[in-house]
Amino acid sequence: MVLMPSMVKGSNLPVPVPAVRCLLRWSAGPGVPDVDASALLVGEHGKVRDDRDFVFYNQPGHPSGAVRHEGKRTGGAATTDSLSVDLSRLEPAVDRVVIAASADGGTFGQVPGLSLSVTDPAGTPIADFAITDASVETAYVFGELYRRAGAWKFRAVGQGYDSGLGGLARDFGISVDTDSDSEAGTDADAGPVPAPPAARPAAPPTAPPSAAPAPPRSAAPPAGPPRSAAPPPAAPRTAPAAPRPGGALTPTRLPSGPPATPFVPAPATRLPTGPPPPFPPLTPTRLPG
Repeated sequence: MVLMPSMVKGSNLPVPVPAVRCLLRWSAGPGVPDVDASALLVGEHGKVRDDRDFVFYNQPGHPSGAVRHEGKRTGGAATTDSLSVDLSRLEPAVDRVVIAASADGGTFGQVPGLSLSVTDPAGTPIADFAITDASVETAYVFGELYRRAGAWKFRAVGQGYDSGLGGLARDFGISVDTDSDSEAGTDADAGPVPAPPAARPAAPPTAPPSAAPAPPRSAAPPAGPPRSAAPPPAAPRTAPAAPRPGGALTPTRLPSGPPATPFVPAPATRLPTGPPPPFPPLTPTRLPG
């Protein structure tokens, strides 16, 4: 049986094989938070190139195929969550592979038997790093695989974060929108949130058809120049007679000169009274023969 070298915080040792497995181990039980392992591929400036360099349960494989999240296994009293790293397939721009984890539903101070083991693909031990001083941390960097003089080495880090997986990811240049960050609005790396588009106004309720509106009244014409005083009223004229049925009445023009001499009727002839006078005797007229 090969004994696994036990490491302390800050120590390092060479990695003699081209590929390794990193196993996070703890004792699960009632009230113990769930633990999720993750890996970050960072450059020489200590930041990832983009979000694809973050390998975890929601993104279990790196595009290069060099790092994979293998998932959890339970055996006896111990639970493991493992990552496989093929050092020979890592791109030259990758300077380190950071091995980290987050605690869901509690802190790492509530996780008993916490440790990180590094083995070759066949399970041969390379290093073991036990975490004994965790308290309020909700994310933790256990160790890192790093390049040195053309070779690979492993360093025991032991650095905790009380800001969870989001805080750890932001520290390495990744923008992670976690539930707590969304509610508290603490995503420091995110740019200003753009204003939401104006809500489209709801269509007004359709009113029942109403009677056609009255035509608009014309504006009163502007007042003209002042009028002169009105002339005195003319003498009233005799109203014309009402027309007779069957035709219109033609008015009679009256003479405009002086009135004519009034007509005086002749006196009536007085007839004699008594018997009529006798007629004279007739004289016979001789006709020529």
